[in-house]
Amino acid sequence: MKRPWNIIDSPVYSLATYFEGKVNMNICTYVSAISMEPKIYAIAIYNETKTLENMFQTGRAILQFLHPVQFNLVRNLGQRSGLTFNKQQYLEKNNLLESWNGFQVLKNTSARILLEKIDFKQTGDHVLFTFRAEKYKTYHPEVLTSEILRIKKIIRA
Repeated sequence: MKRPWNIIDSPVYSLATYFEGKVNMNICTYVSAISMEPKIYAIAIYNETKTLENMFQTGRAILQFLHPVQFNLVRNLGQRSGLTFNKQQYLEKNNLLESWNGFQVLKNTSARILLEKIDFKQTGDHVLFTFRAEKYKTYHPEVLTSEILRIKKIIRA
């Protein structure tokens, strides 16, 4: 039997963060829209990560809604640390980046939102950030989900 927090089939996102002209991307599922007007998102970022370091240095990030065909990115963006693995170099080498609103982002996502940091709070093994949605673009209605990752045996059931 699944634990209660694993019953829900969650969307899988990549949060792109930026510092000193470099991009880092992680995988996140602890993401929720918490206000309709203005549109505000809450995103939990794991402690001791490059993503967290970048978010403490900058006020902007891009939330990328991954498309189901992007399941293969999860191992490199989510299961490897940006502190020891150069994710930008990996993405450039594999021609997976494009520019959007002056930021390097993943190609072929289902949607993306440019976020402006509002606040943050330490919450256990994650830091919870709130962000205001500044700009967005939707490309496809289908999104990668945790169930797809379970079926592909990228995460445990």
